[in-house]
Amino acid sequence: MERRADPSRSALIVIDMINTYDHEDAELLVPSVEQVVPHLTELLGRAREADAPVIYVNDNFGLWRSHHGELLDAALNRPHARLIEPIRPDEQSLFVLKARHSVFFETPLSYLLWSLDVGHVVLTGQVTEQCVLYSALDAHIRHLEVTVPKDAVASIHPHLASAALEMMERNMGARIVSAKETDFGAIT
Repeated sequence: MERRADPSRSALIVIDMINTYDHEDAELLVPSVEQVVPHLTELLGRAREADAPVIYVNDNFGLWRSHHGELLDAALNRPHARLIEPIRPDEQSLFVLKARHSVFFETPLSYLLWSLDVGHVVLTGQVTEQCVLYSALDAHIRHLEVTVPKDAVASIHPHLASAALEMMERNMGARIVSAKETDFGAIT
C-alpha cells in the first residue's frame, strides 16, 4: 500500500534565492527581490518556529562540481550579497541542487518530501513566471497541496507574474496568499 503524505505537514521551499545576480535580466529582477527579502525572512523565521522543513532548491550556476556551500560563498561575494545574507540557510536547512526550471525536474526533492511526510509545500523565491510556476505545476501533479505567498516570490516581468499566479490558483488549485496569511499547519 502506497503511503500518502500528510497534508498538514508543510515545508517551505526557497527557490533560486542563492543567486549571484550576474545573469541576463538581473537588473529587472533585483528590484523585485529587494521587496521579497523582508517577507521571505519573516516566513523563514515562522517556518523554523513551526518546525517545518526549510528546503533551498537552487540552480547550480552551471558549476557541476560545486556544492551548496560554494554556491552560497559565490553569492555572498558578489555585489548583491545584501539580498542573500538575511535569507541564508541555517544549519538545519536542507539543500537540493537543480539544473532546470522546476524544483522537481531530475532532483531528489519528491523523495525528500515523501521521506519527511510532507503533503503541503509553500513555494517562495524566484522567478514567479518561470521556476515558481513550473514548480507549482510539478507539485500539483504529485498531489501536493501548494501555497504561494505572492509577496515572497520575485519576478522579472510583473504582468507575467500576475498571470502566473492566476494560473497557479485556477489551474493547479494553489492557495495564493500573502506571507502573513501563510500557515505552516493544516490546510483548509
